[in-house]
Amino acid sequence: MTRTSDSSARKIIHVDMDAFFASVEQRDNPALRGRPVAVGGSAQRGVVAAASYEARQFGVHSAMPSVTAARRCPALQFVPPRFEVYRAVSQQIRQIFSRYSDLVEPLSLDEAYLDVTADKQQVGSAAGTAQLIRAAIRAETGLTASAGVSYNKFLAKIASDQNKPDGIFVIRPHEGPGFVASLPVRRFYGVGPKTAERMAALDIQLGADLRDKSLDFLLEHFGKSAEYLYHAARGVDHRQVKPNRTRKSVGREQTYSEDLLADDALREALERIVESSWLRIEKHGVVGRTVTLKVKYADFRQITRSQSGEEYVVCKEQFAAVGRQLLEQLLPVGTGVRLLGLTLSSLAPVAAGRALAPAAPIIREQRAFDF
Repeated sequence: MTRTSDSSARKIIHVDMDAFFASVEQRDNPALRGRPVAVGGSAQRGVVAAASYEARQFGVHSAMPSVTAARRCPALQFVPPRFEVYRAVSQQIRQIFSRYSDLVEPLSLDEAYLDVTADKQQVGSAAGTAQLIRAAIRAETGLTASAGVSYNKFLAKIASDQNKPDGIFVIRPHEGPGFVASLPVRRFYGVGPKTAERMAALDIQLGADLRDKSLDFLLEHFGKSAEYLYHAARGVDHRQVKPNRTRKSVGREQTYSEDLLADDALREALERIVESSWLRIEKHGVVGRTVTLKVKYADFRQITRSQSGEEYVVCKEQFAAVGRQLLEQLLPVGTGVRLLGLTLSSLAPVAAGRALAPAAPIIREQRAFDF
């Protein structure tokens, strides 16, 4: 097996803002500092868009029903989201990124990948670059960010979560396979609760257990995810940082522990999905022309229903109206429903203007650049 040296490997940074929406609210309102804060919803209805670290100590997290969050944390302070403010702060942060790399791939308003292999500012190390970025974010926005530094996107993203909040973690090429071997499979990107349950039933708990399985075994049990899991378990990820990455759709789906059959139960479930889906859509800063309802029945039969228009869906009310219309076409259902999902696609940025293409890299004489 060919080993990649630290000097020749790609240098990837994943920057993730700490409790971004909630931190902006605490920054702008001193009365909220040090208090458990939930952005979005209310004590009676809605969905939490983001939770401060003080709230997370009580088990409050994003996409949680507000009623549940209030029950877990009676002192929770709910504040309405201000997405225009979050977008403005996100633009500040992206301007900081552009100083250090011409290859920046935003994932949402609060996180992005940067390929800093070219060492645009001649810092000398990827970790040093990440520290300078974090310091600039703190100085210019008053907010904190965590960063993961590694030789690929898979490991950089995991690393950014390792020392949260306000931390940095570096995984060098010779450390990658060993780090992944000791990693719980639940922390692999794309491994959700259901997949983790299936893995546990197969006695796969850690990356090392996953690595020991053949590709044929993974194909049999995990289908189209098999190749990704096979390589990830070995610390391998060849995906490039793509500045013009286009997201195909944004939304949410929910699997239910008990099948839904009654019309009113399905309508109520859809309203909760509308809330959580629109929060994600706002977070990604997009609008779209196509709304798609996904339904999986108790017998695992799955259908989708879509509606597209010439005009963009630009507000939650429009999104909800189309979702309700699509659901009503399926009611009443003769078989229980185990999953509902609602997505927006045919996307465009929420702003009318388009970002300029990345500038051509500046060619400089390169000195040694390490992790």
